[in-house]
Amino acid sequence: MALAPGRLRVVFLSDTHLGLDLPARPRVERRRRGLDFFANYERALEPALRGEADIVVHGGDVLYRSRVAPALVARGFAPLKRVADRGVPVCIVPGNHERSQIPYPLVAQHPGLFVFDRPRTFRFVVRGVRLAVAGFPFVRHDVRERFRAVLEASAWRDPADDVRLLCLHQAVEGARVGAHDYVFRSGEEVVRGSDLPGGVAVVLAGHVHRHQVLTHDLAGRALGAPVLYAGSVERTSVAERFEPKGYLTLELEADGAGRGRLLGHSFHPLATRPMVKLELSGDGLDATRLAALLGRQHPQAVVRLRIHGRLAEQQLTTLRAVALRALVPPSMNVSIRLADDPLFRVDT
Repeated sequence: MALAPGRLRVVFLSDTHLGLDLPARPRVERRRRGLDFFANYERALEPALRGEADIVVHGGDVLYRSRVAPALVARGFAPLKRVADRGVPVCIVPGNHERSQIPYPLVAQHPGLFVFDRPRTFRFVVRGVRLAVAGFPFVRHDVRERFRAVLEASAWRDPADDVRLLCLHQAVEGARVGAHDYVFRSGEEVVRGSDLPGGVAVVLAGHVHRHQVLTHDLAGRALGAPVLYAGSVERTSVAERFEPKGYLTLELEADGAGRGRLLGHSFHPLATRPMVKLELSGDGLDATRLAALLGRQHPQAVVRLRIHGRLAEQQLTTLRAVALRALVPPSMNVSIRLADDPLFRVDT
């Protein structure tokens, strides 16, 4: 469907954590979750590759950590470069896992990729709309007190702008995370809702892995602009086992006032493997009982099993990786921890 004049479309994804559970030289052959992250990452970019986006924003943590091989950077940025090759600009916020900068920046370089290596604003003309995309890399120390100064350093305001976006990789007051629904309220790592500017159409935020939309602060006051978290494209921990994962598409239009207007947004869920957390007593635990327990789970599941109580040596042998792999489907990932021995860890 053709867009009306003055409107544009955005694809927003975040927290792809590429490289997680994807060693370059694996010592053990097993299903790697890292392939799931890459698959959903590429699915999130499909609308842009089909010509259904005018700009793509990645909200940070493209990679799972800052110290990675150049080959992972090349592989991780290749899909973004394919989007840019289509003439669609891609804006990227370095996140906390990247320690606020993209490793091997020359490997990631492309004329169509725009990285917030410092507080700055990238300006484009898209469909005749003068679009300003402001942002800054993850602020690692005391963003609560530094936010306003960092924002101003981005030079986000220009009278010639038609639509403005603000991109960041931070926790904003009121955001929720985890199975226990933890709420970010205060502290040096939390941006005050009252500090968000009113002169932008929308704030696109990464760092929090749950998709959510914030429109008010914790006192009930309206935010200067809605804050949209796309969330991560895959579950990075068992704390996210109940959360859908996906990406966002947005439609915006010029409003004649310079900030622009958010007309609508849609969350697009991505297929994720079931994630299960199990607690088990070690009393009478043997291979038969363990196999029966795991056999009741979905064969594609990612299982986190915590065992309580002291175990005999024969029981521990059953939990070793080689023995465990013989008990579970090759399509399943199982991690085992002992409640009484935090150093014991088995992953298969």
